[in-house]
Amino acid sequence: MTLANPADAAGTTVARRREQRAWYWYDWANSAYITSVGTVLIGPYLTSVAERDACGRVGTVDDPCHADVDLLGLGLSAGSLVFYVVTFATLLSALVLPVVGAVADRVESKRRLMASFAWVGAVATCMMFLVAGTSWELGAALLVVGNLCMGASLTVYDAILVDIATPDERDRVSSRGWAFGYLGGGLLLVLNLGLVLGAGDAIGTDTAVRISLLSAGVWWGGFTVIAYRGLRDHPPTALPEGEDRTEGALVRRSFRQLWTTLKHLRTYPQTMLFLIAYLFYNDGIQTVIYSSSIFGQKQLGFSTEVMIATIVLIQFVAIAGALTFGAVAGRLGARRTIMGGLVLWILIVSAGYVMPEREVVPFLVLATSIGLVLGGTQALSRSLFSQMIPAGREAEYFSLYQAAERGTSWLGTLVFGLVHQLTGSYRPAILALIVFFVVGFVLLVRLDVRRAIQDAGHEVPRVV
Repeated sequence: MTLANPADAAGTTVARRREQRAWYWYDWANSAYITSVGTVLIGPYLTSVAERDACGRVGTVDDPCHADVDLLGLGLSAGSLVFYVVTFATLLSALVLPVVGAVADRVESKRRLMASFAWVGAVATCMMFLVAGTSWELGAALLVVGNLCMGASLTVYDAILVDIATPDERDRVSSRGWAFGYLGGGLLLVLNLGLVLGAGDAIGTDTAVRISLLSAGVWWGGFTVIAYRGLRDHPPTALPEGEDRTEGALVRRSFRQLWTTLKHLRTYPQTMLFLIAYLFYNDGIQTVIYSSSIFGQKQLGFSTEVMIATIVLIQFVAIAGALTFGAVAGRLGARRTIMGGLVLWILIVSAGYVMPEREVVPFLVLATSIGLVLGGTQALSRSLFSQMIPAGREAEYFSLYQAAERGTSWLGTLVFGLVHQLTGSYRPAILALIVFFVVGFVLLVRLDVRRAIQDAGHEVPRVV
């Protein structure tokens, strides 16, 4: 039986469009953390802080730091520390996010839950201003909190897409959200670039980076208010008959939610196939994003200023990329468009392996290529997955989706960190990511999108 789409009860098209515009603002808000913190600043900065503790200095391309830092008795390479921290945060997310999903599917106000996680994460990001000297432990702890809150807020945020957009609207709405987010993240990066370039001896590069981290937290928390005020509260969709929704039952259910959700997912084999494919190829994408600044600085010898300028370029190119992928999906379908994007990702990673050191032009060409495919593959993945999940379990399923989402990947960062620790070079580490895109592509070849949507009981869009 095909279920009514929740967005159909949202009122007129005008009312839905109004909510969709408010929804876009959270992409604008959280992209400050994704770009300024996760992609550009915290990786190289926290690595430098750890290197000062391990080696008494910051490593360079010509004189790298190969010493370890001590974390709970474990000797971890200072250069790989950030990747291990992100890995830990993602494993923790795998336990926490299904609980968030269970709660979000049953609360009367998803927007309030989303904003609460966002504001806690924003406070943790603001506190990164305090990370200085050799205090990498504080930075690592705040990074875990920030990534966890980001994943939790996005679990709820993605589930809201089903409430505010009909099946035929979702590719467009999701792509516009990503594009708007890239615009917001890019504008803040421009401001941060100006701060870092103009720091001089009076402020210093480290202080400029810390102020930029603070600005990302203020941006994330402040613009979340617009999304919170513009969205409406949508009542939970009816769950299977007989399920207890009392507060005590919800708490008991939450502790066993990961197993319950995975067991329920087995009844939707095509949805599970897509999620596994997404786990692989998105881990590759996220690791490229997260490692790009470290790769550029530590392997290719570019300054922080060059890296920030490069990420700004990626942000603005990604706006056009996301909108273009959305338009192509309207003609070819989301699955085929994503697969084309994965072929381009394989070519990009291969080019990164042979990228010459200290040559800006080839690096900018590579960055432009990343921008063209970055937003499109992610935006279409979100909208495609929303078509394949059963009604009433949107946030629950998106909690699994977020375990593999931006900033919370763990397979890719773990492989990247291990390969670097074993080889002492970031080049073989970046090349190893090809396997994630290849596996994702092969699994998407086997995916039957129409069957997945029908199995979930939803209306099939005109183009799949």
